[in-house]
Amino acid sequence: MKVILVGAGPGGRDLLTLRGAEVLRQAEVVVYDRLVSQDILDLIPQDAERVDVGKENHNHRVPQECINEILVELAQTGKQVVRLKGGDCYLFGRGGEECEYLVEHGVDFEVIPGVTSALAAPAYAGIPVTHRDYCSSVHIITGHARAGKELEIDFEALVRTKGTLVFLMGLSALPQIMQGLLHAGMNEYMPAAVISNGARGNQKKVVATIGTLEAEVQAAGIKSPAVIVVGKVCELSQSLDWFTPLPLHGKTIAVTRPKERMGRLSGKLRALGADVLECPCIETVLLENGALLRYTLSESWDWVVLTSPAGVSAMVQGLEQAGLDLRALYGMQFAVIGTGTAQALAQYGIKADLIPEVYDGAHLAETLIETVQPEEKVLILRAAQGAPELTEALREAEIVFADVPTYEILHRTDRAPLLQEAMEAGTLDIVTFTSASTVRAFMEAVDNVDCTKFTALCIGEQTANQARAYGMQVCVAENATIDSMIEAVKALPI
Repeated sequence: MKVILVGAGPGGRDLLTLRGAEVLRQAEVVVYDRLVSQDILDLIPQDAERVDVGKENHNHRVPQECINEILVELAQTGKQVVRLKGGDCYLFGRGGEECEYLVEHGVDFEVIPGVTSALAAPAYAGIPVTHRDYCSSVHIITGHARAGKELEIDFEALVRTKGTLVFLMGLSALPQIMQGLLHAGMNEYMPAAVISNGARGNQKKVVATIGTLEAEVQAAGIKSPAVIVVGKVCELSQSLDWFTPLPLHGKTIAVTRPKERMGRLSGKLRALGADVLECPCIETVLLENGALLRYTLSESWDWVVLTSPAGVSAMVQGLEQAGLDLRALYGMQFAVIGTGTAQALAQYGIKADLIPEVYDGAHLAETLIETVQPEEKVLILRAAQGAPELTEALREAEIVFADVPTYEILHRTDRAPLLQEAMEAGTLDIVTFTSASTVRAFMEAVDNVDCTKFTALCIGEQTANQARAYGMQVCVAENATIDSMIEAVKALPI
């Protein structure tokens, strides 16, 4: 009987600790807060129970007393319970109160610290909270008062420290905080900053002085969650700002490829500063056709053709269904549609023998026709919804082939509300598509979408043509690779 408190950090999973990620992946029940990002929630096993205590009906938060009771009740079921909290568990996160309640009820607990926004948000805004040329201390203060009560802050004591002051949850009390510092004797020209959505791709910041910060924050439309920083170190915000200049900072990009395949693209976009919405719109499902594959392999084949990385894993699993393994393909040559599929194949120790110069079905067919000898036979292992260009070209060239489906592509997403919300708010800048099927699935997921409001970043011309058919503004990667898509998005006008 145990509860593990995990600090989720200030933003995405790149600032989640390794231990925190490990515990999440093993969780059976997760009780989580409102500000935990979706890509961290995606680490939770699909069969785990999720309890959202960030809000109830009418957006009222679940009272802390109820959260305490929920944790004890869940722990008493004997399941692996994780309490997932934004930032750090013990920094204004009421983690101490929850642990006290667990102790009172005989429940063991563990605490996994998280990166706090009090340090991360300034760092991502170019502000070191300590610097020996500016200050020798940093003080973290809650700017949130209990309902109906005034702030209980000793402003005079804070001013005497001459250190950096970081106020959390204080945006609504910004006028009182600035006035409190001024009345306590702080110079009105003391540098100060507000950072909203710190360490995230949609981070915004305003740097001013304590005398002007309130007006500038209002003019900029800054909203919670936000961190207030006061101190001379704020002068370094421009010269040490490494995050804002990233090429995709401030851009919101939706990734629509299957969940198991989106990690690399999402990671590269985040590394360039983008706010990434992971919204898988399709799912690849293995077909139960081991008997068909076993029957097909009772004949001899000279070539195996694979048209996607998903097809590689589907091939291996299909062989297992058939009671076979890769030895059943001994002596055959492998043709793949592109380098991504070649890399997936290489993970099984097999080197691709043929890759077309242009990574699409038409050019794969053209290269096969030029390479395959008249007496050779071709076995195509791909999705049930495979495009007809490949098989039509082989048939016209009178090449003997079998087209065996090993998996199917389903149009399925649970992120439609997230996409709809972003588009209605006008905050979605780019949607990435790595196949024509992702375009069609995306359009099925959203209602009455104005496709001219965002740019469709497409992996190739076949995908781009499908996007154009829906009236989307299209940007096409030069080559059908993830790296080429990244280069294409970097070249878009900001």
